[in-house]
Amino acid sequence: MNNNNALLIIDMQQEDGFVLENFDTVVANTTALLESARRQRVPVIYTRHINQADGSDMPRGEPRAADGGPSSYRAGTRQVEILEQLAPLPDEQVLDKGRYSAFHCTDLDARLKAQGVDTLIVCGVLTDVCVLSSVFDAFALGYHVRLVSDACTTTTLAGHYSALLIMANWVYSLEILTSAQCLHALESRDYLSLIPESPDLFAHQPHEFESTIARLQTHLARTQE
Repeated sequence: MNNNNALLIIDMQQEDGFVLENFDTVVANTTALLESARRQRVPVIYTRHINQADGSDMPRGEPRAADGGPSSYRAGTRQVEILEQLAPLPDEQVLDKGRYSAFHCTDLDARLKAQGVDTLIVCGVLTDVCVLSSVFDAFALGYHVRLVSDACTTTTLAGHYSALLIMANWVYSLEILTSAQCLHALESRDYLSLIPESPDLFAHQPHEFESTIARLQTHLARTQE
């Protein structure tokens, strides 16, 4: 893997307001990616979703606590801190954001360009919210995206796979790969990934959802060790 990559770890925080599917596995896979990135001197950037305690920077309609502040990701609380297992090193970048996308009203694009980064390795939560919106913005800004499928999760498997399918259908600069294959890539070894070859490759109707997930899983299974 060339040195124009950066590992973007999205919102792996202490926030416990959501029950996430396979979260322990996602944390373990992210830990392995992080350790490899550090060994290979690939830049690491974390994001934290944070809103001001008084709710002054919250978007319209976002759930609020009884005091009018955010009901989750509240500034000044333990819940906004990065998980201890993934704690940043002193020289690693932590970027705070108040919206879903890592690029919205942040200097992430400028930071990446300053480091010569053109490819983002993306993992984190939630697949169908902050990961999804960040990947679309990265695509719009011209980045190549390597999305690590088993280092992302959300509240339901249906939501996780829905987001993966949407990105596979419409993000033309996308690779989807497993954490095992991403470790190969980080170590400059041969690796396999799913690179969508045409728009709407995983198009489906509601009654076909499960079979389309199986088709996606089949593609990714071919990339396993």
